[in-house]
Amino acid sequence: MKEKLYIIKIGGALIDDEDLLDEFLGQFAAIEEKKIMVHGGGKLATTLADKLGIEQKMIDGRRITDKDTLDLVAMVYAGGINKNIVAKLQQKKCKAIGFSGADANLIKAKKREDAEIDFGFVGDITEKGVNKKLIVKLLKLGLVPVFSAITHDKKGHLFNTNADTIASVMAQALSAKYDVELLYCFDKAGVLEDVNNPESVLKNISEEEFSILKNEGKLHKGILPKLENALGAIRNNVNKVFLIKETELKNHIENHHAGTEICL
Repeated sequence: MKEKLYIIKIGGALIDDEDLLDEFLGQFAAIEEKKIMVHGGGKLATTLADKLGIEQKMIDGRRITDKDTLDLVAMVYAGGINKNIVAKLQQKKCKAIGFSGADANLIKAKKREDAEIDFGFVGDITEKGVNKKLIVKLLKLGLVPVFSAITHDKKGHLFNTNADTIASVMAQALSAKYDVELLYCFDKAGVLEDVNNPESVLKNISEEEFSILKNEGKLHKGILPKLENALGAIRNNVNKVFLIKETELKNHIENHHAGTEICL
């Protein structure tokens, strides 16, 4: 029987709210099973970019990363945000250790190739790019890895990589060793059938249902990358995948019924 591993992804809204983040990290620290956190950024990168006069370009919710923006997000994501989370987890008696993908070659990426859009210093990853053996060793030592969304190509270049994708691919890579449950924690109670009705939470969603909702334009563009990565994980042997409200982490761990479950 495989040992349980939670891979938990958090995003900007939570990171930007100090009190909410502190409460969440308390719930995360209390999880007894092995666990990994993957975090994105918050408004800090955008705020600093405005102050520094660095123009920010987004396409379909994804940041275009030029050299100045890369320097900024590496500083904010792998530096300030990552170390703040790690320090708060240490306060809660959680043996957290913060990483970018470049540290110990933990996540190797390749520059995104797109015929229509130059995303700049944006990296895409596959299972082969995840250093599974070393991550397993870290977990066996009782450490709790906390990953920022910064990766590298082993040629001296850093990349900005979608945190939802990192969580999904890492879950896939570790699913051969562990009983992996992937949790996307965000500011909604789950996937909403009606984006204007917070009570219209879908208890589960399949690939077919996702396609229908997407084609009907019922899904907010911000949820699309999460759902695409969640479906990629469930297709590739990750045992369970949920989208849950960040305040429901403790409830979900104990009762296994919060949010929306992703199904085949």
